[in-house]
Amino acid sequence: MNENVYWLLELAVQHGRRDEFRLLMREMVGAALGEPETLNYEWHINADGTACHVYVRYRNCAAVMTHMRAFGNRFSDRFLDLARITRMVVYGAPDGEVMIALAPYDPIYFEPLGGFRR
Repeated sequence: MNENVYWLLELAVQHGRRDEFRLLMREMVGAALGEPETLNYEWHINADGTACHVYVRYRNCAAVMTHMRAFGNRFSDRFLDLARITRMVVYGAPDGEVMIALAPYDPIYFEPLGGFRR
């Protein structure tokens, strides 16, 4: 199909910390804008601000690793203080390096089966 790797990250936002979470999200989106191989970086929050979904799509595994290094260096501690990952579903064909980098988040992997993308 293609070499894109993408995921849906489901988060529980810490009670009473919605505003801090939004500020961090803005900072993270700004940083991801500087990653040309990050193709989608979309955050969605529910009405009461307790749950958030993040959809991210990368051109390839190298792009995932560029993002993961930046996340680890700049955002990981603050992010995990403000939100708990409740589920991570990864799609595409991540290589071993990507799978090792994502292992702490206990992802579920779905491999390509068929279809198309326009």
